[in-house]
Amino acid sequence: MAGPLEGLEVVELAGLAPAPFGCMVLADLGASVTRVDRVGGAAAVPGDVLGRGRRSIGVDLRRPEGVDLVLRLVARSDVLVEGFRPGVAERLGIGPAQCLARNPRLVYGRMTGWGQTGPLADRAGHDINYIAVAGALEPIGRAGAPPTVPLNVVGDFGGGGLLLALGLLAAVYERDRSGRGQVVDAAMVDGAALLTTFLHGMSAAGAWPGGRGENLLDGGAPFYDVYEAADGKYVSVGALEEKFYVELLAVLGLADGDVPSRHDPANWPALRARIAAAVATRTRDEWAALAEGTDACLAPVLAPGEAPGYGHNAERGAFVRVGGVAQPAPAPRFDRTPADVPAPPPVVGEHTGVVLGELGLTAEEVAELRRAGVVG
Repeated sequence: MAGPLEGLEVVELAGLAPAPFGCMVLADLGASVTRVDRVGGAAAVPGDVLGRGRRSIGVDLRRPEGVDLVLRLVARSDVLVEGFRPGVAERLGIGPAQCLARNPRLVYGRMTGWGQTGPLADRAGHDINYIAVAGALEPIGRAGAPPTVPLNVVGDFGGGGLLLALGLLAAVYERDRSGRGQVVDAAMVDGAALLTTFLHGMSAAGAWPGGRGENLLDGGAPFYDVYEAADGKYVSVGALEEKFYVELLAVLGLADGDVPSRHDPANWPALRARIAAAVATRTRDEWAALAEGTDACLAPVLAPGEAPGYGHNAERGAFVRVGGVAQPAPAPRFDRTPADVPAPPPVVGEHTGVVLGELGLTAEEVAELRRAGVVG
């Protein structure tokens, strides 16, 4: 894989969602990621897009011989990533102490929901629990309704995998000065909380006075919301600044003097009704066409399957097809060291022989390990 991280060697202990996403980002940008899969694990399926761009070896980590193979991989790598509950990697013999003893320059990434310490560290949980405790779930939703679950993008991927990738690269950067590796404790509850920093600032400044769904950026303001069009689809409106709001009214065919002043929140319900009535007169795509070339801040709300074919996305190549599956392209973009189109996700154990050969094992030794069930 080409990209700015070409030459970075990463060992990934197979897991779910956030850690694979973080490793996908690294692989997309050129890192060589070798995933250690469970022997006998399910083969990759076309929809496993988080597994793209990897090599896969099958190893039985319950066997001392399997643990030794992972430690040999660690000895020649820059980064190891695991997403087990606290203490599991140590019990397997591949915790930070064991790995850093083999390679003092190793950056050891730990991806969990609650973190390595604290009263909840050993408890089970999922994205919705982590963002709830982080204060990221409560503000999302309509006034008078329960919080809206924002898929699992805030905890698993934004506050989890993406912050993991950033932390790993920060530690690699620091290692170039100190010569020493370290442990990166990436917790989704920490990352989700970090994503709400702006909200805490607005609240402290008195710019977030209302409850859920009653403020400027949470759907409370009628000029920052979504509206249903004539075909049952939706458009997004984000005309915060006055000059953009004027253009929005022009696109909608509304005169500024004929609508209530937006500067008084008491007028917001009436203004919302006027905007909604206007949007309901045309289809989503008709509104998108009318807004094209303007600064009305009106854009169509696209389903994930529609996004790859949208004109702007298509022209920029924001989506690619990998293994026959349309999916987001690597991001961000680099002018001198652009990333390649990712390779499809590997079959479990697809590269076992090649990787073990790089560790110095002969074909006969690999075959014996296969017969013993240590590798697959």
